[in-house]
Amino acid sequence: MMFKRLLLTLFIAPMLMCANAAHAAVTITFYSHELGSQFPHAFATLKGKVDSTGEVVDTNVGFTAISTGPSILFGWVDGKVSVVKPKYIASSAPHFSYELTDAEYRAVMAVADKWRNKPQKNYNLNKANCVHFIGEIATAAGLKINPGSKFFKKPTSFLKEVTALSRGRLASGRILYKG
Repeated sequence: MMFKRLLLTLFIAPMLMCANAAHAAVTITFYSHELGSQFPHAFATLKGKVDSTGEVVDTNVGFTAISTGPSILFGWVDGKVSVVKPKYIASSAPHFSYELTDAEYRAVMAVADKWRNKPQKNYNLNKANCVHFIGEIATAAGLKINPGSKFFKKPTSFLKEVTALSRGRLASGRILYKG
């Protein structure tokens, strides 16, 4: 009997405690959808659990013009932060998944809220499009972007550039997928 208690105390109890203290985190995955008639062409999914609160997260964020007619070619139009459907995510190209700290998650959501609450006309193909939005999301997630990038109209190339610029950060062990 004493041996069983000793075994429980020394080996089994610590293993059970570790199982209960499982790491929880929100993972952000950056996607692009090169051209086409559906929008946004760059967006991110967020899935997991916030460490500090236990909040379960399963959402995505992108930014697009509300109407995609010819007016987007000529200046500022109404835009919105959007949530895309699972079918659209499945047909898009994932670039990498990255585990966020709670602070990075809050910063990412603050960027989405900031863009969501901008006064209208807030979308501009040259100054405030889906790639500009995802660049700000990447920065909030602790990644590097090139503010002078020539790829602000090319979502796939832009996210490849973010991957290259953030190589050291992504090699920190928090990257979960790299396409």
